[in-house]
Parts: sequence; structure tokens; C-alpha cells
Amino acid sequence: MSQKIEPQLLSIEKAQRMAEFFSVLGDPNRWRILSALAIDEMRVRDLAAAVDMSESAVSHQLRTLRTSRLVRYRKQGRNVFYGLKDHHILNLYREAAEHLDEPADETER
Repeated sequence: MSQKIEPQLLSIEKAQRMAEFFSVLGDPNRWRILSALAIDEMRVRDLAAAVDMSESAVSHQLRTLRTSRLVRYRKQGRNVFYGLKDHHILNLYREAAEHLDEPADETER
């Protein structure tokens, strides 16, 4: 292997972690939840209404997103608000959406 490339190449462990991270994003409902949370923090009830899912289904998806460190929560009295974990997740969401909105380059086909 080239001595220039080897130090920059992903380790097997990091490549595995990245694959697991992106597999979590393989669900369209999770993307819809992330899109709502990219706008503002929300309670489960409000999030469920926004994405047209049951509160139970949203809670299940939020649990997966929290475990993968994509979403955080904070308690305010009896309310629990969910939001994107940090600016990295917001940027990831925005970049993916922007990439998909770009017109296909005819020379790449």
C-alpha cells in the first residue's frame, strides 16, 4: 500500500462504527423525525403529529436515534423535549438533503 494513503485510511474498527452509524439512517421514518428536529425541539406528542406516526412508534425510533447519539433530550418540568444531538447531526442532515436536491449530472450516467 502507498505510504501516502495508509496513514489516512480508515481503520477497520472506525469503518465498522461508521457503517453501523449510517445503517441507523437507513430508515425513512428516522429521517422524517430528524427533519422535524432540524427545525426545532419537540415533545413526542408533537413530533408524532408532525410526522404522522403513533407516539409509541416515534418513541421507539427516538430510542434508536438516542442510542446512536443522533438525538438528545432534556426535561423541563413534566415535559421531555427532543432535539438533534449537535451541529454535526444538523450539518449531516442538511448536506444529505442538499445533495439529493442537486440535479443529476448527465456525464455520470
